[in-house]
Amino acid sequence: MIGRLIWYVCLLAIGIATFALQLDRQSALAPQLAGTVPAPARGFAQSQLAASALQSSDPQRAVEEAGFLVRSRPIPAESLRLLAQAQFAAGQNEQGFLTIQIAAKRGWRDPVAQEAMLRLAIAAGDEAEAAKRYTALFLQSGTKDELLIEIGSTLFESVADPAAQTLIEILSGSDRWPDTFLRRGARVLPAAAFVAITRDAEARGAEFSCRTLNDVTPVLASRNQDAAAQWVTFTDEAC
Repeated sequence: MIGRLIWYVCLLAIGIATFALQLDRQSALAPQLAGTVPAPARGFAQSQLAASALQSSDPQRAVEEAGFLVRSRPIPAESLRLLAQAQFAAGQNEQGFLTIQIAAKRGWRDPVAQEAMLRLAIAAGDEAEAAKRYTALFLQSGTKDELLIEIGSTLFESVADPAAQTLIEILSGSDRWPDTFLRRGARVLPAAAFVAITRDAEARGAEFSCRTLNDVTPVLASRNQDAAAQWVTFTDEAC
């Protein structure tokens, strides 16, 4: 009898745990359910609660909710990024700087963390680090061109600057994204700097498709005629 009772209790516990986990997953699609998820089962739900608290007028509660999120889901960079945002909102700038750095190192695909680190690097005068963060944003399709244009216009003023040299090193050291660089770079980088960076990267071993080189010519021509003329010369030499 006692054994059967224990069996039923175990089944009930498993059912409750399964329901709680399913409710947690559903909260990712229906944020209004987040508050109904039992605290021990909160993963997706806690992300919703932390984000909601961040939008409220109570920054300290946001820190508490985001801190709970980091404790329950310590691996995703998004958890640390939410905590950093909450810390900044609460005036805990020193802790926020440390947290956002950890988040950016852990999550190269988290655009908010990367943009934060990019702007911090620019403010600190660390152009090489800024170029790395710029590249991380550049490679994400979700990053708006307007952001890349805004930052690129000041970060890549001269090919001799550390930012441009770092981008050249990254470009010439990988064969995975030359075409992506050409197609997007022609739109968002300063036209003259784009030509110079591409030329120097090619000289250092980067391999570009002649078809893509020719394809981006009209894009450059619509932005800067002088840069387009230099591009045509470069393309003729490279192909």
